[in-house]
Amino acid sequence: MTDDIVASVVRQWHAVNPELDTGPMELIGRINRCAALLQQAEDAPLRAAGLTRAEFDLLGAMRRNDRELTPGELARETFSSGAAVTKRLRALQESGLIGRRSDVRDRRVAHVGLTDEGRELVDRLLPEQLAYERSVLSGLDEETRDGLSGQLSALLLHLEGCLGGSRR
Repeated sequence: MTDDIVASVVRQWHAVNPELDTGPMELIGRINRCAALLQQAEDAPLRAAGLTRAEFDLLGAMRRNDRELTPGELARETFSSGAAVTKRLRALQESGLIGRRSDVRDRRVAHVGLTDEGRELVDRLLPEQLAYERSVLSGLDEETRDGLSGQLSALLLHLEGCLGGSRR
């Protein structure tokens, strides 16, 4: 098996400092490298539809909740800042994919929901995106994918517990 880039970095560190425990670097470095490569791939179906992953995440949050959400709820659902959500919502509204309405009791509160066009787009794109993601992972057998998913879930639960960021 060929060494990945992280193995090369670890070898270099061990050459300069053999006593160094690079265990955390080996795990976190690989997670970060995988994330960077996945981001570089730019989600071809989403890009073809003129959306970013972050915009699609907002549309997906509205679709799977199947109700209007406030920008604050969307920020929590997508682990985004309020400012980033506001910017993305503006672009999605200009594209006709979402609509906004003010709360009848408090005009400062906005409720955001999918338009018919937005709902149709999510329903069409999600199967395409999942097929794309399946192809990206096709080099791993099902047992490996399931094991990795379980291990990453355990890591995520641990990190949410000690670093915060838990959704609920």
